[in-house]
Amino acid sequence: MPELARRMGRAKQSAIMLVAERARQLKAQGRDIISFSIGVPNFLPGEHVYAAAREALAADSGQYGSNRGTDALLDAFLAHLDRAGLTGYRRANCATGIGAKHVLFNLCEALLEEGDGFAFATPYWTTYADIGALLGAAVRLLPCPPGQDYKLVPAQLEAALAARPKVFLFNNPSNPTGMVYTREEIAALAEVIARHPDTWVITDDIYHRMVFDGVGYHNFLHVRPELRDRVIFVDSLSKTYGMPGWRVGFMAGPEPVAAALTALNSTHVTNVPEVVTAAAIAALSGPQDVPAEKCAEFQQRRDRVLDALAQIPGLVCPRPQGAFYAFPDVSIAFGRTHAPTGLRIDDDVDLCNALLEAKGLACVPGSAFGEPRALRISYTCPAPQLEPGLQRFREFFAELA
Repeated sequence: MPELARRMGRAKQSAIMLVAERARQLKAQGRDIISFSIGVPNFLPGEHVYAAAREALAADSGQYGSNRGTDALLDAFLAHLDRAGLTGYRRANCATGIGAKHVLFNLCEALLEEGDGFAFATPYWTTYADIGALLGAAVRLLPCPPGQDYKLVPAQLEAALAARPKVFLFNNPSNPTGMVYTREEIAALAEVIARHPDTWVITDDIYHRMVFDGVGYHNFLHVRPELRDRVIFVDSLSKTYGMPGWRVGFMAGPEPVAAALTALNSTHVTNVPEVVTAAAIAALSGPQDVPAEKCAEFQQRRDRVLDALAQIPGLVCPRPQGAFYAFPDVSIAFGRTHAPTGLRIDDDVDLCNALLEAKGLACVPGSAFGEPRALRISYTCPAPQLEPGLQRFREFFAELA
């Protein structure tokens, strides 16, 4: 039998989906499982989104669509950018994709040659490392431990960009940590970026509408508009509008980059489907009450999660101010044993396995995100499950010997 391409040896299934699948298997066996694992918002968009989809379905043309995205969809995205303070873009600066993950992969495929430098902070969203491996990029990780609130600092970025990576990928708010950069922090990083003109900058800001505590959303272009010729903004409907399964992602950036993604779409996927396009336009252009309400709800949930974690002696969790994740340092459990089950915990994977087996609680090990001292809690589970899940978490740590 012929062999697969060598690059497939570098391809890995998502660690997050592996945890979610194990939780589903246990639930199918009759176990009482609460999942803090997968990062889905667990709410649905407003009725106007479904109405637009039904209307489009009734009038479906059955034809191919635009590789870039329809004019109406691009215009809705441009208005969305304006609301985020990212003004001055035109349709030619934009392109769509089948979710932000697809847009990110296409961007890296368009910008990175094999062996090119690809820099991003740790902890990172798992897909960043997977894309870098598949494309054969020279990944450079910039460790941001809990002692610096999981945030990149200017000196780190200066050292990384001095090596002239082709692409620097920046995530704000962060998955997995939920950390949000202040305007002052963004300004300090943007000053460093301005000194290194040979690096493309991708800002993965798909959680920018989910920011708490009045911190606000800030982008490098807000403080350094002159960076527009090499900063690329990425967004998605998935988190803000409760539409992860609809698979709509966007980018805004220099025209040659948008043209490159449009060309790749013509080869990969052709277009965002017509019915999905109609739903996306309605989400971006219609009432924004659901995203606003859910942001407020997630802030309240964040507070409950932090209160629970604060009751565990020795556990450290920098305060997340966006998205819907907490990322506690759980290394106090390493080298200990869960007394009721006899399960020994030597690392984050052992800990997550023990939580699932002993308490029916699914979390994702931090090593999936490049930080093996931590684990990720996604607090988007159904509301009645949040407090019981947190109680199980506290009980487990109290039972360590």
